[in-house]
Amino acid sequence: MEFGYTLLCEQTPPKQLVTDLVEAEEAGFAYSVISDHYFPWLESQGHSAYAWSVLGALAQATHHIPLMTFVTCPIMRYHPAVVAQKAATMGVLSDGRFTLGLGAGENLNEHVIGRGWPSVDVRHEMFAEAVEIIRALFGGDYVNYRGRHFSVDSAKLYDLPDEPVRIGMAAFGGRAALAAEHADLLISDQPVPEVVERFHNEGGAGKPVYGQIPVAFGHDYEECRQRAHSTWKFSAPGWKVMAELPGPVNFEAATKTVRPEDVVESVPCGDDVDDYVEAVRQWADAGFTHISFCQSGPEHQKDFRTWAEADLLPALRERFG
Repeated sequence: MEFGYTLLCEQTPPKQLVTDLVEAEEAGFAYSVISDHYFPWLESQGHSAYAWSVLGALAQATHHIPLMTFVTCPIMRYHPAVVAQKAATMGVLSDGRFTLGLGAGENLNEHVIGRGWPSVDVRHEMFAEAVEIIRALFGGDYVNYRGRHFSVDSAKLYDLPDEPVRIGMAAFGGRAALAAEHADLLISDQPVPEVVERFHNEGGAGKPVYGQIPVAFGHDYEECRQRAHSTWKFSAPGWKVMAELPGPVNFEAATKTVRPEDVVESVPCGDDVDDYVEAVRQWADAGFTHISFCQSGPEHQKDFRTWAEADLLPALRERFG
C-alpha cells in the first residue's frame, strides 16, 4: 500500500495548504489529494479555496509528490471541456505528477450556478458523458460531442503532458462497473470489499483503488475526540443525505444530534499507532492499494506530520508495505 496526505480546503487557509504539502513531501508521504469545493460543509470549518489555483502553486512548490483531486465534479459548476483543459495544464505544470479524480458531486457545491440539482440517475448519466468528453480531449484531437446532457463544439487542447493525465472515478455499488470501463483507478469512501471486487471483475483488475481515512491525531485523547466530532460530524448522515443538502446551515441542522461517540467509531483519535494501523487494515483487507490521511484541524497539521514521519509511516510500511 501507499500512504498519502489529504489537503482539506474546507478547513485550511490556501497559503497553508501549500506549506503543508511541502512539509508532507519532506515527511515521506507517497502522494497527496486535495478536495474541490465551493462551500465548506460546516460554517465552523471556515474555508473553501479554489482547489485549482492551489494545485498550480503546489506543482511549483513541491518536487516529486504526486497530486490528485479528491474529487472534482465535472457535470455542472465546471463543464467537462474546461475540466479537461485545466487537468491537462496541471499535467504539464507538475511534470506528469497529476491525477484527475472525478465524482458526481454534491448539491452543496453545484447549486451555485442556479440550474437546480438533478436526480441521482440524471447525475450519473451526466457523469458518464463528462468522462467520455474529458478522455477524448486528452487524446489531443479536435472533439465534437452531442450527448443527452453535454455538447462540445470543435474543442482541442493545445497543452498536453507527455502522457495523458490519469483519471480516477469515485464510485460505490453498481457504479464501480462504470469506473472499471472509463477510469484508470477507483476512488471509494468506504472499505467495502464487494465494490473493489466488482471494479476488478468488470475490467479494473490490476488498477489502483484509493480511499481516505479522517483522523484526529494529538496527545490529549479527549481533545482529539472533540475535534474529530467538530470536524467530521457532517458525514454522519451518509452520502445519500450529504449529496442533497444545499448549504452549511443544512449540514448543521442535519447533524445536531450527532454525538462524539458516533464519529470516533470511524475516526482514529489520539497517538496510539496501533489504532491507526487497525483502521488501515480494514481498507487493506477490502483491496485498497492507496490510503490518504486527513488530519482534523489546520493548527494540528504539523504535529501530525512530525508524528507520522517518526512513528506512523514506518509502522504502516512494515505492516502493509
